[in-house]
Amino acid sequence: MNAHLTFEYLLSSLVYGVLGFSLFILSLWVMEKLTPFSIVKKITEEGNIALAIVVGAIILALGAIYSAAIQ
Repeated sequence: MNAHLTFEYLLSSLVYGVLGFSLFILSLWVMEKLTPFSIVKKITEEGNIALAIVVGAIILALGAIYSAAIQ
């Protein structure tokens, strides 16, 4: 395999990885701002396991959506 092509694949993977991670962080920030309470406070300080499960499910769904959109 050509070294030039390998660099292009590496660079495109890096760009799409940063794009996906940025969209992911932006989505979590928007979710935190749209809720009338602090998600972080509810999960960490109050120990709301149900909310943690829901947020985990949202994170998995966002990951699947962004992965499919980027590919």
